[in-house]
Amino acid sequence: MDKNERLERLVEYYGNGNKSHFAKILGVKAQTINTWLSRNTYDTELIFAKCDNINASWLLSGEGNMLRSESEMVEKLPSVNQTYEGTPYFNVDFIGGFDVIVNDQTRNPDFYINYPPYNQEGVVWCNLTGHSMEPEISNGDIIALREVTTPIQYLPAGEIYGIVTEEYRTVKRVRLSQKEGFVRLIPSNKSEEFCEQEIPISMILKVYAVLGSIRKFF
Repeated sequence: MDKNERLERLVEYYGNGNKSHFAKILGVKAQTINTWLSRNTYDTELIFAKCDNINASWLLSGEGNMLRSESEMVEKLPSVNQTYEGTPYFNVDFIGGFDVIVNDQTRNPDFYINYPPYNQEGVVWCNLTGHSMEPEISNGDIIALREVTTPIQYLPAGEIYGIVTEEYRTVKRVRLSQKEGFVRLIPSNKSEEFCEQEIPISMILKVYAVLGSIRKFF
C-alpha cells in the first residue's frame, strides 16, 4: 500500500471522506492534502500527532492495521535519554557533514531519541538547516534517516532523500530525469530562489532515505 492509498484511507476514516474536514483536523489548508496526493507523500509526524489511535508502523510502511490495538493505546511522545532507548541522535547538520560523523566509529551519539514511529534498526537523527524543503521540513527541524544501498534509480521516485556527493550534501525530493543517467533534485519551497537541479547519478556517493522530521523539542 503506497502513501496515496494510506492517505485516502485516512481521509475516509478521520475526515468522513472529506479532504477539507481532514485538513482541519491536521490544522493545514485543504490544498495541502491535494498536494500530498499529487506527490505521493504526507507529513508523518503531523498525522501521528493529530490522528488518535493511528498505528505508527502502518503510517510508515503500510504494514499491519491502520489503528492501534487497545494494548498499544498508551500515547508516546518523543523523549531523549542516554540509556540507548530509541535511535541515536547526532547534534550535527546533515549539510555540514553528517555522513562523516555518523561513520566515525570514535564518535558517540549525543543522546538517543525514543519515538515509536522511528525506533527502527539503522535509523539515526540529525539536524537540518535551510529553507528549500519548507513547508514539509522546516529550518531547524531534526530528521530521521536511514542509509540505503539500492541504486538511486531503483528507489521509489518522488520520495525525499539525503544526497551526498563529493562536493556537497543536500536533502531534496528525487525523481529520475528524462536525461539518461541523471536524477532531478526537487525543492519543496516554490520560491524563485530555490531551483530544481539535475545531477549525474555517477556523482552520488551515498543516499539516505528521509523517513520523517519533527520540530526540535529539546
